Amino acid sequence: MDNISILDQIISDQKVAEINNMDAVRIIDGLLTELADREQDVLRRRYGLDHGKKETLESIGQEHGLTRERIRQIETSSIKKLQELKNLDEHLNVLRKVISQLLEEHGGFMEREYLKDALVGFSMDGAEIEINNKDVHKNYINFLITKLLHREFENIDNSKQFSGIYKFKHQEIEHFEEIASELMEEIKKLKKIHKTNEVLDLLKNLDSFNNHSDKIDTKNNIDIIKILKADLFNENPDLINNNKTLYSILRATDRIKQNKFGYWGYNKWKNITPKTINDKIYLVLKNKKKPMHFEEIANNINEVKFDKKNANPATVHNELILDKKYVLVGRGLYGLKDWGYKEGSVIDVIVEVLNDATKPLNRDQIIEKVLNKRVVKKATIILALMNKNKFEKIGDKYTFHENY
Repeated sequence: MDNISILDQIISDQKVAEINNMDAVRIIDGLLTELADREQDVLRRRYGLDHGKKETLESIGQEHGLTRERIRQIETSSIKKLQELKNLDEHLNVLRKVISQLLEEHGGFMEREYLKDALVGFSMDGAEIEINNKDVHKNYINFLITKLLHREFENIDNSKQFSGIYKFKHQEIEHFEEIASELMEEIKKLKKIHKTNEVLDLLKNLDSFNNHSDKIDTKNNIDIIKILKADLFNENPDLINNNKTLYSILRATDRIKQNKFGYWGYNKWKNITPKTINDKIYLVLKNKKKPMHFEEIANNINEVKFDKKNANPATVHNELILDKKYVLVGRGLYGLKDWGYKEGSVIDVIVEVLNDATKPLNRDQIIEKVLNKRVVKKATIILALMNKNKFEKIGDKYTFHENY
């Protein structure tokens, strides 16, 4: 057993070393020097290797004074030249190994952006050339996989359950699609969103998972925590590292998505993919779990970046006023009605508190219960209790005035 453990560690260390030495930009830039200047320029512009933006055949043709068709010919022939370089395999060996290792630990396939994020993270760690633009780096990775390693890896735009994945050429994905389909039906049946640990537990209890459990790989030689970091939530790195294939199914399934706060659900649900400003307001408040000023809500919506649309404070305020699921609980402060907050003046809230209690309450008890329903200063509540037309103090407790 000790010998096996030592061997496994050696293999793991070698894989880590390969990943840390990976620099996709330097390697591809080196290969491009084998081409003529115009050929390099056409490929760089077409695949966004300089500024991230992929240019059209027409725009490149105008730059070079050539027709659209001539630029297409140059693009095709230039790629063929790279593919036929005698030393190509030697240059791409490390990159090929790293991509293979990542795919192996994810069941042989990965959602396109997920794999590119992983490779960019590893590549930028080992880069000798500083590329600050992550999108440019991703374009290098895409060019590498689709044009230079196309014999080993396949780019799939659409399948029965997955959209936008990279996979091994030989990899079958039908059993993964069966699992994804049953998971989607289970999530829709439950009609609720789930954290990552919850949805993985759901997945492991599916009939399709149990039917294909022998095909689920559990290798864990590559730590992918660096690509799981999100601005608004934290994933459990051990959970993901130990369930890479299942997590890969989640990431690749086109009808199951993760919202900005880390919850998974049906991609058409508004708490997963919010469309309106009202949807976004609700999600922000639900995530913050406390009342917020309408301007703060607008700022949060813009920071989260649900989409490219900016939220205007005035528009947010109008939505909060018009929708009964939001309650004004202080000056410009709004909470969710579901949280137990009530509309009306502080006196109205005290009246409700005493009615619900059905007995006199002392000052501290009233203050506590009012603060659960409104965001006000304690002094405001104490001042309201001094209204002798409505409340009467008997000993140390308050009740309604006999004429109220």
